This record gives sequence, C-alpha cells and structure tokens, in this order.
Amino acid sequence: MCELFGVTSQGRIVLNELLLEFFSHGVEHPNGWGMAFFYGNAVSLEKQPEASHKSVYLKQRLQFKVEADKMIAHIRLATRGNLNYENTHPFVMRDNSNRTWTLAHNGTIFDCDLLNLFTKRQQGQTDSERILAYIVSRMNKEMEKKKELSGQERFGLVNEILCEITPENKVNLLLFDGELMYVHTNYKNSLYRCQKGEAVVISTTPLDCHRWEPVPMKTLIAYQDGKQIHTGTKHDNEFFETEEKMRLLFLDFANL
Repeated sequence: MCELFGVTSQGRIVLNELLLEFFSHGVEHPNGWGMAFFYGNAVSLEKQPEASHKSVYLKQRLQFKVEADKMIAHIRLATRGNLNYENTHPFVMRDNSNRTWTLAHNGTIFDCDLLNLFTKRQQGQTDSERILAYIVSRMNKEMEKKKELSGQERFGLVNEILCEITPENKVNLLLFDGELMYVHTNYKNSLYRCQKGEAVVISTTPLDCHRWEPVPMKTLIAYQDGKQIHTGTKHDNEFFETEEKMRLLFLDFANL
C-alpha cells in the first residue's frame, strides 16, 4: 500500500528527520513520491514518479532545512495508473470559489459509480484523483446555492462524501482546503498521529520513538492549526486486508 504523511501546526516546525524516515520507506513503495507545502491558498507541489530513496532531487532537498506548519507527503505503491507525473500524489484542484484542495490517498476504489463519472475528465488514471474531482464537484454544486461555504459546511459535505464512497473501498486520505486538514482511515492500524508540541503529525506508520496513537477508525476528523475542531459521523464501512488481497488478485486476473 502507499504511505501518507501530514502536518498541521500553529507554527512552523523542522521536518527533516521525520521526512528522511518517511521517505526511506520508498524501498517498499517505489512508484513515486510527492510533497505539498501550503502558503495560504497557494500550494507548492514537488513530486516525481520514481522511488523516493533513489531520487537525487529529494536527497538534495532534504539536506537543507525543511520547515512547515501545514504539509502533505506521499509515497506510492501503484495499484491503478501508469508510473508518470500525472498519477503521482498529491493531487491539487481549485473549486469555483478559487479555493485550493490538495489530496493524498492510500487505498483503492474497487466499486463506486459516483467516481466513475470523472474518468474522462481526469489528467491521470488513478482513483485517487477521481476522489478529489468528486469532492470539488460537490463543493461547486453546493456553491450554486450559496457563494461561500463555511469551514463547518465544507466539513459536513466531505463527511457526507466519505460516507458515500467508503462502502467496499479502502479510503485512507489526507485532504487540505487551505484552512482545514481532513484525516480519514477505514483500514485498521494503517494511520497514526503524534502530538509534537503545537503540531500534530499524521503518518501511515510511526516514524520515531515518541508516542503515536491510531487515528480514529471510520470517522472523518479535521484539524486547524494543530487543533482538532471537527469530528464527523462514524460509519460502518471498515475495509479488511483479506478483501484487498482478493480484489487486487481479481483485478490482476481481469487485466491479463
């Protein structure tokens, strides 16, 4: 599976040690890496469709101090889509209010007609990009009724969307809308969080000897500046490892 990394904090923190450990996992996840840094509504996106532990650019990048108060990173083990830039996480889209949405996803969408509608509109081939396209589309539709959505309204809509798309699907994701950092997992022991002063760090696996705890299962949560401010509806759509193995084997057989 892919791996996720995220930070939300009131102030900037140095991330080099955590990122060095995180990106060393590219040995097991060799199909791409990416980082998104946020400056208000602007996104600085750095990604390559190659193994993070082999990237000369990334090695040089991490030799210098990396500081951020909000960021998302990803390393990819491809299950859908070719190995190219367009399929490398994170993905970034703007809604009709010019709000920037950034998503990284660890999982697979096996069955969801709501997302299939975006297959011909996306730049790459991943189901992850379709999740983001659907979220932005729903935001745009809601803004036809009301020009600007509050943080509570945006959270409520993302919560509704995740309840819709998680049945039969593995949906671990980090999503940032310029203000809120949304976190969701429905796959046991596959997403953890650690409080580091004013910062909360999210990772697929614990990255150091500090205390890491599992992110609450099957429940969307949202942080703002390192503080959890929204908690969504707990759904029943847990995904299991045996299901993933069987479904991926079926997909491999179907593509022969």
